[in-house]
Amino acid sequence: MTDGILKVFLGAAPGVGKTFAMLEEGWRLAERGEDVLVGIVKTHDREATARLLDGLEVLPRTHATHRSVDLEELDLDALIARKPQWALIDELAHSNAPGSAHPKRWQDVQQVLAAGISVISTVNIQHIESLNDVVQSITGVTQRETIPDSVLRAADEIEVVDLAPEALRSRLASGLIYPAGTIDAALSNYFRLGNLTALRELALLWLADGVDAALQTYRSEHGIRGKWEARERVVVALPGGREGETLIRRGARIAARSTGGQLLAVHVASPDGLREPDPAALVAQRALVETLGGSYHQVLGESTPAALVEFARGVNATQLVIGVSRRSRLTALLTGQSIGATVIRSSGDIDVHIVTHAAASTLALPRTRGALTGRRVLGGFALTVVGLPLLTWLLATLRTPESLVADVLAFQLLIVIVALVGGVWPALTAALITGLAVDYFFVAPLYQLRIANPAQLVSLLIFLVVALLVSIVVDQAASRSRAATRSAAEAETLANVAASIIRGENAVEALANRMREAFGMSSVTVEYRGERVYEAGAVSPGGADIRTRVELGDDGSVVLTGRELQASDRRILDAFVAQTEAALVQRDLRSQAEGILTLQEADRLRTALLAAVGHDLRTPLSAAVAAVSSLRSRDIAWSDKDRDELLETAEISLDRLGHLVSDLLDASRLQAGVLPIALTGVGLDEVVPLALDELGLGNHQIVVDVSPDLPPALCDPVLLQRVVVNLLSNAVRYSPVGSTPIVAASAFASRVELRVIDRGPGIPAAKLEEAFQPFQRLGDIDNTTGVGLGLALSNGFISAMGGTLEAEDTPGGGLTMVIGLPVAVS
Repeated sequence: MTDGILKVFLGAAPGVGKTFAMLEEGWRLAERGEDVLVGIVKTHDREATARLLDGLEVLPRTHATHRSVDLEELDLDALIARKPQWALIDELAHSNAPGSAHPKRWQDVQQVLAAGISVISTVNIQHIESLNDVVQSITGVTQRETIPDSVLRAADEIEVVDLAPEALRSRLASGLIYPAGTIDAALSNYFRLGNLTALRELALLWLADGVDAALQTYRSEHGIRGKWEARERVVVALPGGREGETLIRRGARIAARSTGGQLLAVHVASPDGLREPDPAALVAQRALVETLGGSYHQVLGESTPAALVEFARGVNATQLVIGVSRRSRLTALLTGQSIGATVIRSSGDIDVHIVTHAAASTLALPRTRGALTGRRVLGGFALTVVGLPLLTWLLATLRTPESLVADVLAFQLLIVIVALVGGVWPALTAALITGLAVDYFFVAPLYQLRIANPAQLVSLLIFLVVALLVSIVVDQAASRSRAATRSAAEAETLANVAASIIRGENAVEALANRMREAFGMSSVTVEYRGERVYEAGAVSPGGADIRTRVELGDDGSVVLTGRELQASDRRILDAFVAQTEAALVQRDLRSQAEGILTLQEADRLRTALLAAVGHDLRTPLSAAVAAVSSLRSRDIAWSDKDRDELLETAEISLDRLGHLVSDLLDASRLQAGVLPIALTGVGLDEVVPLALDELGLGNHQIVVDVSPDLPPALCDPVLLQRVVVNLLSNAVRYSPVGSTPIVAASAFASRVELRVIDRGPGIPAAKLEEAFQPFQRLGDIDNTTGVGLGLALSNGFISAMGGTLEAEDTPGGGLTMVIGLPVAVS
């Protein structure tokens, strides 16, 4: 019997329309003449979903009682006995009631499929087993009903039911998903905009992984080896040393540049065990790869380049990251092409990145000594000591009267080789010894140091001159090569400094670090105006290093600790010092500019304060003065009622004046950074009632949904109460008649949130940022609204407590002010 087909509608969150899409698919099949049976569907009292059930055959459900609760479940036996072509079975991850045939509904579906019945089902992304912990970290909710990835991956077809987060929140606010009483709690908890966006991305990426696996299977079955750039896939080659971490991080940055980029790290091990990596380094690098969301692989290969390219092609890689070879140039010359060169040659259409690292050659400048290194000079002498006796023995053995010219040319060739290797002094030494050897072994009279023919003396002198000239030419060429190498290193060093600054690194720090690398110093310290600005590296404990101080104009210096600097280092050092001095001057100018901006902001605030004092304080002050003056007047006989009204006017005006002055003083303290704050753990259920009492608001005017079970917030309770009072007063003022503002609280991860929700006109998106600025009323100009400091002070108070104050649109219209505060740690 052929198993049935499984099609699953996958959603990012409840309410996106999975069940609706499943029923629509059932209708399409039924209209084509297919036998469709609704096994079990949960409509969740959604009218549009329930209407789709009309006209479809619905299987009666079985009933089970668990802990005095009546549970409806799928009648598995009846479904298999009915044997339709298609069965619609909702909620694939559902846990069955105790006593059912299987613990999970997905196991019921497997039995139905085995009976030859095709199934259409639904599941949300939070129920997938491998994503359970990820979803919990995003939403703060633990999902107990899960389905193994392998079950879902085995489906014949998976279709994502996608809905934009904003549209889903609008559906929720309109009552199309949950009952009205739970809408606000859902909006402020699971259905936050950030949560929905993350879950949506998770669903799409999970499905993309499945598509990618199918693509790999297709390529393998059809023998396709070319690169298909369906997504960016970066392979990092780990050589087994400490440089692997640098390569992994570079590869991760490359993968992160594209959406859905994948990181793979691979180490090629030798089958014979001759290549010995550092096991501890590989373990640490594997952990790093997994932390960055990548995967670690190890393959065997006789040829490292071939194994790397083969692996990269096998995983359809688009980028390959390898490190600069740790081998010296001489080793590479003797053993053939480096791994990097071989990989590049055979990589084809895979992009190869060769990354430098600490284990490779650094940016240290070559130190100027002689034209040739001491090792090369010793090599020249060694070649003379070994090669000259061997050549003499060989030529003496083969000597004939006619071979003198050939013998002299052979000795000449040896001297040229010695000059190429060791320069002037080994070549001169070889020439002198060769002259004596030719005279003793090859020129008559033999075995005597005597020249009978003057022409032979001339030949010997020419022999020595040629050797001298060749050695001088070699020495000069080596000198020019070393100078060119040093110039290139200097240019690379300066370019690296410029690149560091362009990347956004601190200019002084970048210069000090590159200076230490370039000159091979143990430390470089920048001192300026009596202050130690930055120190790169550390001074050796022994204290035997040489300290070199270079002045930075009249105000500072650069101290290099380590080796003694040579005269040839001065040119590049002067460039570093000039750059450092310019960077310090720019730092001073930037600091002065920031100070000027601070003064400008303070001046703006002071001007605004004066304007507020001149305008907004005049009304309550004038009212109070007028009331008191009237009471003091002896020309009018005030009745007790009139006297009470005047006293009340003076009291209200002075009270309002006190609030305005208090707000102005707090604004000044916030600007100066001297606002006193006493942080402590406080329950939001304690703060909200105090704010309501201060405003004189009752339960009929505000809906409060603040649970006492929420964790305490770390805040200053007095300042938080002032913020809540301000937000509540705004919500009441702007709410339309018949609409009641809502205060709701929730906890998420290590933060608690308090939301003040109204259905008023809201704030246009273009003016949201302006609303948090001081002295902004957004068009509200009546004198009872204060000086426009409310939201600015509230934002300042919350920020000073380590929290956030944000404005969001209320779905369906209105404004939601969200206070976010850290949870107090007991």
